[in-house]
Amino acid sequence: MTDTHLLLIRFSALGDILMTVPVIDALARRYPDVHITVVSRPYVGSVMQQLPTNVSFWGIDPHGISLSQLYHELAALKPTHVCDLHDVLRTKYLRLRFRLAGKPVTHIDKGRRARRAFLHAEVKTQQPTPFARYAEALARLGFPVETDPSQRFSLAGVSRSPAADGILRIGVAPFAAHPGKVYPLSRMERVVQLLSERGVQVFLFGAGEEERQLMEEWAERYEGVQSMVGRMENMAAELHFMARLDLMLTMDSGNMHLASLAGVRVLSIWGATHPLAGFLGWGQRMEDTIQLPLACRPCSTYGNRPCRYGDWRCLTGIEPDEIVRRIVGE
Repeated sequence: MTDTHLLLIRFSALGDILMTVPVIDALARRYPDVHITVVSRPYVGSVMQQLPTNVSFWGIDPHGISLSQLYHELAALKPTHVCDLHDVLRTKYLRLRFRLAGKPVTHIDKGRRARRAFLHAEVKTQQPTPFARYAEALARLGFPVETDPSQRFSLAGVSRSPAADGILRIGVAPFAAHPGKVYPLSRMERVVQLLSERGVQVFLFGAGEEERQLMEEWAERYEGVQSMVGRMENMAAELHFMARLDLMLTMDSGNMHLASLAGVRVLSIWGATHPLAGFLGWGQRMEDTIQLPLACRPCSTYGNRPCRYGDWRCLTGIEPDEIVRRIVGE
């Protein structure tokens, strides 16, 4: 397969892009003679560059280019096989063009109907993960890979190195893309306060100016708390920093998946969404999820629907003391 060039396409969302990484890593190691090009948003390039050397990254903002131009730029890479790991209108167009050009093409099956049924099922059972769906798409293209998301994972060159001085170091990432996945910030601040009072070192993660300002306010208020927002060169730097932590506290968010790529244990909070829907981070355990057994949840696969009661009781009902107990083991 020395002349084989496999093109993998996934533009969003951050968590879904990061969930491709362990599968691509397994793919690259299984087929070291295959040239793999990952096409995605530029901001994930530093993470993709941690993959084996037969993986290249091609970063592009798909909104800043016409579909025809996007196809021609990708076609210029001369792929022999194309795998659409996104399955949206933009990538459907691209794979149609590649198919018309005679290239073997396949795409992910997102299982949309099964996900809708899951929301209304009385008994929740484990749904296929994106990891499994990515691997299944690659197998249909002729590149089967073995994956085991129950095992901890870390990218090459990202070594777990928590300090051995007895001080607990915790990362806290309180934000997510949708309100149905965000623990109330006033309550999360209380979690940070309680951890500070117990001598825990807390490192705050986020992105954007508003998040930076809020995290710096928390850091000023509480001893042993430091904001990392805006202080990292890129996402790979965050990845390496997370590898030094004892634990990450996150939402159902991109930071959950980023920490998972560093092999860090993640305590994750779930509101409108549910970990059995398949989006739990690689190597993470159901025992490390925090969620309430409410009949109204999950109400959304992605957390982007409004709360039918208007109060996000699935999140407001979680007590800060319970979160802290789960972290420090009291």
